[in-house]
Amino acid sequence: MNAKLNAEQIFQAGVESVLPDKMIRNVFHLEKETLHISNRCFQLAGIDRIYVIGAGKASALMAQEVETELGNRIAGGHIIVKHGQGCKLKHIKVTEAGHPVPDSFGFRATSRIIRLMQDTRKNDLVICLISGGGSSLLADYPEESSPEELVLLNRLLLKSGADIREMNAVRKHVSRVKGGQLAGIIYPATLVSLILSDVIGDSLEVIASGPTFPDSSTFLDALNVIEKYGLADKIPAAIIQYLTRGLQGFVPETPKPGDPVFTTAHNFIIGSNRIALQAAWQKAIESGFQASIVTSALDGNAADAAGEIVHGALKVQNDPNRKKPVCLLYGGETTVQVTGPGLGGRNQHLALCAARLLAGTRGITLLSAGTDGNDGPTDAAGAVVDGLTVPNAISLGIDPVKYNTDFDSYHFFRQAGGHILSGPTLTNVMDLIVVLIE
Repeated sequence: MNAKLNAEQIFQAGVESVLPDKMIRNVFHLEKETLHISNRCFQLAGIDRIYVIGAGKASALMAQEVETELGNRIAGGHIIVKHGQGCKLKHIKVTEAGHPVPDSFGFRATSRIIRLMQDTRKNDLVICLISGGGSSLLADYPEESSPEELVLLNRLLLKSGADIREMNAVRKHVSRVKGGQLAGIIYPATLVSLILSDVIGDSLEVIASGPTFPDSSTFLDALNVIEKYGLADKIPAAIIQYLTRGLQGFVPETPKPGDPVFTTAHNFIIGSNRIALQAAWQKAIESGFQASIVTSALDGNAADAAGEIVHGALKVQNDPNRKKPVCLLYGGETTVQVTGPGLGGRNQHLALCAARLLAGTRGITLLSAGTDGNDGPTDAAGAVVDGLTVPNAISLGIDPVKYNTDFDSYHFFRQAGGHILSGPTLTNVMDLIVVLIE
């Protein structure tokens, strides 16, 4: 059995099940003057203009499918995607911008979306396409601050070890569009958001910082996150001052549940990690494995998660009552508090930690990879390891302990082998971990 190849095929089956154009086709259909979205119907007879906007790694392919269905009915729109992940659209402008850290392209495109939406009226329909990555792509900053300070804030948050809910509580409160504020700009036009979830639990207020959904977080929550991770002395003073003014009531809070701006807003989750896990499970079954989905809510520190997963795999391997081969599947998103100078991402870091724990063990293979095809600021989706990964690296003069300590998993796997190089998948439903046990 070529376990590494099997693991990659199982991972790929999960990714293919949540490609954004397929997800749109499953829920979005025009029949004469009726637009069917999931279990709802929207009558277009009284609609003056249809706009399509959005942000996220999957938004371009989502928009392409919406254009296929609506065609010339679209009056205009603007989509923001990660650099290298755009596609040509006829009625909707596409901007490629920075991720996971915002850049000037994202700032300019967000300003254009705001101006476009400020022109909407009651009888307009806005279709908003949201997917993972939207928090950095739909990017703006307080007037008192600057683009450079917002970029620094994001860099600090990404390395802090904060989870996505905590990071987005801060991001929402230094923005005019996040945390339901985009819905406020669009109101009273009808707003329909089609959302590909990249967060545990599919929380609408967390995905892409919830631009079209009520926000339960506050300025106090944002400041508490900054304090919790020791960032107060590192974040630019202008941002701290802005958040403090918000806490004091001088800056309006994000719109909360019950706010009238959400009376014309409709949000639909059309794809999630659980769908990908189910497809991966089906592929594993077809490949002859006794497969089970352990969780779709894996979170916490990547190194700790690696330890738990390896412990579980060894327990299964040593269980004489468990028929082999076995495939264990995990979905979710871990975090890494980076304290070294290296390059990597949560999946590569988890895989390297697992490789060290598996050193010398036979019959266990672990793959950890992001469904978007990019793990951290690298061109790798993740990595696949087994009991030979570390011994083989040491024989080549590669010290896994040093690379692990330096948080330099990317360069470890670049030399030792094991990278999953799928390229951008144009979707994003968090991470998949495949564990094969013989």
